[in-house]
Amino acid sequence: MADAKVIPFDDDRSRGGAAQRPARRRGAGSRRKGADGPAVHGVGENGGMGEVQPLPGRTREDEAVSREEESREPAGAGGRDGGLERRVAAGLAFLRRRLTGEYEVDDFGYDEELTDQVLMSLLRPLYDKYFRVEVKGIENIPAEGGALIVANHSGTLPLDGLMMQVAVHDHHPAGRHLRLLAADLVFVLPVVSELARKLGHTLACAEDAERLLSQGELVGVMPEGFKGIGKPFGERYKLQRFGRGGFVSTALRQGTPIIPCSIVGAEEIYPMIGNAKTLARLLGFPYFPLTPTFPWLGPLGAIPLPTKWTIQFGEPIATDGYPPEAAEDPMLMFNLTDQVREQIQHTLYKLLVQRRSVFF
Repeated sequence: MADAKVIPFDDDRSRGGAAQRPARRRGAGSRRKGADGPAVHGVGENGGMGEVQPLPGRTREDEAVSREEESREPAGAGGRDGGLERRVAAGLAFLRRRLTGEYEVDDFGYDEELTDQVLMSLLRPLYDKYFRVEVKGIENIPAEGGALIVANHSGTLPLDGLMMQVAVHDHHPAGRHLRLLAADLVFVLPVVSELARKLGHTLACAEDAERLLSQGELVGVMPEGFKGIGKPFGERYKLQRFGRGGFVSTALRQGTPIIPCSIVGAEEIYPMIGNAKTLARLLGFPYFPLTPTFPWLGPLGAIPLPTKWTIQFGEPIATDGYPPEAAEDPMLMFNLTDQVREQIQHTLYKLLVQRRSVFF
């Protein structure tokens, strides 16, 4: 594997994300306009307005109505059996759409139907039962429009980003989806690359971030990058550098709020007590972690510890009051970057004081 490199988030190259981003594609049997409702408009590949077909399948509202109807049915004949039949029918319809190609992905490879019905269901047991994530401040995320969530990064493996994605998906009243920005290493790993695209992840570059924000998407970024996720256990909950403020510049250009996010619990899932740098260079990884269990226990050592997590979304920091040229002001970017970083660090300390134990 070639040496992994990180494309800086504040590198505003016009072609930063285009090389990694697949073109918008449609399944072989995809629905045409009028087949399942009116078409809506979205941003095309060249920045123009193009027609975007609504995703087939049931919406969140449909699923909620279905669950309500099931709860009202008697438990006798035709009650639970009818609910089971509907679930089986819905599952078969989903499989038919996947096999015939009657589904769509956006320009970045995001598959909303697969994410809602399959991928989130796979992550949810880890979120609910294993890490028992507690979410605070979800009301600070706007119900609509673009917003940039900035979070700390830790844990040796990037499970914190996935858990943050589940938190927004399952707890936000408007049922919003979080689109995460990831390092280029994610998109060269087999299987991982395809799953990341399906979940809505894209390259951590200014071009992709601005495009998502301009479309009213909720975007997540972890500016510490590999410095945060690969730091030794002795430096846990001490934020690393946030780069040169590229995420602030992006938010200023789009006039979208910045929402600080603090995650407690991820630092202890893989306590990193060493780094095999030579092996990391040979494999093309930014680091090769040594933990109390990995690699000594083999595959068993890769099982994360069942720590108790808390994810808190802070109050938004508005950027729409600044003039357009503010995005080019290095002093303003430095001050806002430092403000976001300090707010996350302060919240981390507060949550650490409040928690009773790493595991409870």
